[in-house]
Amino acid sequence: MRDLSATFTSKGQLVIPAELRRKHGIKPGTKVHFLEDDFGRIVLQPLTEDYINRLMGCLKGGPDLVAELKRQRRADGRRDK
Repeated sequence: MRDLSATFTSKGQLVIPAELRRKHGIKPGTKVHFLEDDFGRIVLQPLTEDYINRLMGCLKGGPDLVAELKRQRRADGRRDK
């Protein structure tokens, strides 16, 4: 693991080092997701096309969440729209 650092601005902005931006395909307009783990670490996950492609299919064969939502609504006496 390489040790790279940056400093927050007074507005809370942070510049990701160019080396990491290139490596991970971070371009202007790339959205990020922040995660905080149980150790108080903050993980920044760029939501790039490559990341999304790697996630595709990870829930395949899992529960049908739409069907489950409809079942719960019926149980609560609500109608689907």
